[in-house]
Amino acid sequence: MEFSATTRMVHITVQPFFLEQESDPQKNAFMWAYHIRIHNSGFEPIQLLSRYWKITDALGRVQEVRGEGVVGEQPLISPGGFYEYTSGVPLQTPSGFMGGSYEMISGNGERLEVTVPTFSLDSPFDVHCVN
Repeated sequence: MEFSATTRMVHITVQPFFLEQESDPQKNAFMWAYHIRIHNSGFEPIQLLSRYWKITDALGRVQEVRGEGVVGEQPLISPGGFYEYTSGVPLQTPSGFMGGSYEMISGNGERLEVTVPTFSLDSPFDVHCVN
């Protein structure tokens, strides 16, 4: 499943996938990877400066993460260009969701907060009950 959002000509797509071989349900350890594509459809270069994540597990516990760049980089994305990366997130529950934003700066020095769409983290170990 793919999730997407656009903020001022910056289009973000996310594809999460469960990593069964790196998870251990017996120990409440569940791992996901997510692939993100950032497309600059604007007319000026943009640079990703920092990230913010809000990660929520199936019990409603929230973890917030802030940091410089992504995967150790602060990419400069030219007009019409894109940047892709893959990262991961562990949870103690078999499902959850996460979303956030990137702080970027445009070629003219304007700072932008670009939305990363909230995306679902679902594993085959999640049991759904209908009440």
